[in-house]
Amino acid sequence: MSRIATIEGVDLHLAHPDTIELKWIGNDRVREQLLASWLVIAPGDLPLNPRLIGKPGVGKTTLAYAVARSLVENVYIMQCTMDTRPEDLIVTPVIAGEGRIAYHASPLVSAMIAGGVCVLDEGNRMSEKSWASLAPLLDRRRYVESIVAGLKIPAHPDFRVCVTMNDDASTYELPEYIASRLQPQIEVTFPDRDEEIEILRFNVPFSEETLLAYVADFLQKAHSVDLPFTSRDGVNILRFALKLGALRKEPPAGYLSDAIEAVLGKDGVEFLDTGVPSDRLRGASRGMDEDEDRDELDIESLDDLFEMEDEDEDDDER
Repeated sequence: MSRIATIEGVDLHLAHPDTIELKWIGNDRVREQLLASWLVIAPGDLPLNPRLIGKPGVGKTTLAYAVARSLVENVYIMQCTMDTRPEDLIVTPVIAGEGRIAYHASPLVSAMIAGGVCVLDEGNRMSEKSWASLAPLLDRRRYVESIVAGLKIPAHPDFRVCVTMNDDASTYELPEYIASRLQPQIEVTFPDRDEEIEILRFNVPFSEETLLAYVADFLQKAHSVDLPFTSRDGVNILRFALKLGALRKEPPAGYLSDAIEAVLGKDGVEFLDTGVPSDRLRGASRGMDEDEDRDELDIESLDDLFEMEDEDEDDDER
């Protein structure tokens, strides 16, 4: 497909679709909900505009992209920020050669024209002014208007959109007229232990299984008290521990605590040592009685991991 589309005599330079190696590993129910949202089941029916909600790092963007790529080739991810302006979402004028103005379509508009899927990532970081420019796209009208190019741009029938939203305090409250257009709400939650290990293995396939199991157990313990430690954190912990071990030519297990501190800070190390959220993180958890019995990690300490590695070495020698 040409990277230039002409609408009402105006040439629009289209963005390139994203090509990323992402795989959804997790709950099939949320995958089916997303697929169902995009179905058109009868003449006159329209796709829905789902929003994926969950804590940062639980895989919302991965889910949206992987499901979209299973349907179409052209998938565009547009990162939303507090500085995203209406023209950033639609068409931006750029000074070209000889003083000419070239109009560049956003990833969203490129998906609309190409009949692809656009993932608006972290959509609740945008202001109401930016969301207002998308209101006609998200209802039966399915178009956007570009003031700078003087165009009304209709969406291709195959166009689909999905919005990811972090469940944290650093975001805007969605205006009601936009929230009612972004339905259904699909909650993406923490993975279970088997899924967590598979996610870690997919992203860090060169890690030893004992390290994968240790980090997965640490994350599962954090999930059990609703701490905001995610699989993304686990991937970074594993990779950093492996890199430190390779740099110093020592077993990476000896650097797991260092990696946890580097990725999660002192709170992560305190939780690793005690199994109890720090005072700062206690409000983020569901709350636990200080005297309440707590389950231990499957591997209770780094010493246990060293012992496991020593046993494996003994077995190899035998």
